[in-house]
Amino acid sequence: MRQNATGRLVGLGLLVLVALALGSTFRPQRNLHAAADDANDASAPRLFEMRTYIAHDGKFEALHKRFREHTTKLFAKHGMTNIGYWTPTEGPGSENTLVYLLAYPSREAREASWKAFMADPEWQAVYKESHKDGPLVSKVESRFLAPTDYSAIK
Repeated sequence: MRQNATGRLVGLGLLVLVALALGSTFRPQRNLHAAADDANDASAPRLFEMRTYIAHDGKFEALHKRFREHTTKLFAKHGMTNIGYWTPTEGPGSENTLVYLLAYPSREAREASWKAFMADPEWQAVYKESHKDGPLVSKVESRFLAPTDYSAIK
């Protein structure tokens, strides 16, 4: 239980650091009651997804390689915005945990992007190749986040 709570704190802390680092370089602030899922409205807040991958023992570098060489490019190809990728610097998970943040115009866009990503022949080949010596990831956690009305990142 303590490790799970620590992981959440690390993930949320990373999100705060991203907001501070990026400042207001994203969209201007907007009332959350506006049509947030209107993909045609450039000022509408996006849907964010924080994903945490726990790598199997001995597979962390292979996971980094797959993201570095393939996954991030394929995410972008399928309409996902790569916000950032992090690893904890200390404590539980510092040797096997990857935390990343993606953004989408809406929940519907997220679902369509992931469906297209998973069906992409290039991803299927990369995934198969990366699993030739066993799976890389033992656990995946996903949390959807909506920006507050005072968030610098929308």
